[in-house]
Amino acid sequence: MGRAVELKKTWREHLSDKNFRVRVGLTFFFLAVALFSLAKFLPYNETRPGFSMDDPFLDLFSPIKVTWLTFGLIYLGLIIAVTSLSFYPEKLLLAFQSYTVIALFRLATIYFLPLNAPAAIIPLRDPVVEFFGGGSTLLRDLFFSGHTSMMFLFFLISPNKTLKRIYLIATFLVAACVLVQHVHYTIDVITAPVFAYTGYRISLLVDSYIKNLE
Repeated sequence: MGRAVELKKTWREHLSDKNFRVRVGLTFFFLAVALFSLAKFLPYNETRPGFSMDDPFLDLFSPIKVTWLTFGLIYLGLIIAVTSLSFYPEKLLLAFQSYTVIALFRLATIYFLPLNAPAAIIPLRDPVVEFFGGGSTLLRDLFFSGHTSMMFLFFLISPNKTLKRIYLIATFLVAACVLVQHVHYTIDVITAPVFAYTGYRISLLVDSYIKNLE
């Protein structure tokens, strides 16, 4: 009960600040634009001519289906992140801002690098999406790994040291899972934390600028 009161008080204080409300509005506007654009582009990207890459690391082993482990880590990580960050409105807002930039990065990188899926890929089908009977499985939203970048973003933003360690481990586990299933090329996974960190830093700078506007 005490935590619920604390949460309500924290959000009431932040939402009483006009500057914070403006930043929330801008954040969700650009997030909606980024996600809508990505949702429209990715099915089209499946039909584009592309190219394949030689990946010596993937050639070392046959793929293994670990879909449930992958999405178990992702959804559990997402729930914990949103729950823990809800007590830190500024950090939660920064998480949404950073994810927006990461989504725009993916839109650009996938457009300029239309990769074909690895030859031995076992498609990564989202069990939640399949349960509700919607959506098609994407195979070519490759460079860079969105799942790996999201877990690393949670590592960057989490205010709790224990959670930071957990998310760092989760980042490696998710990266390993998508490689084990041959869902991504190795380069997709290795570069994901770089894009996540860049998106995080850009969001910090932009949000700081808007926050300091009179």
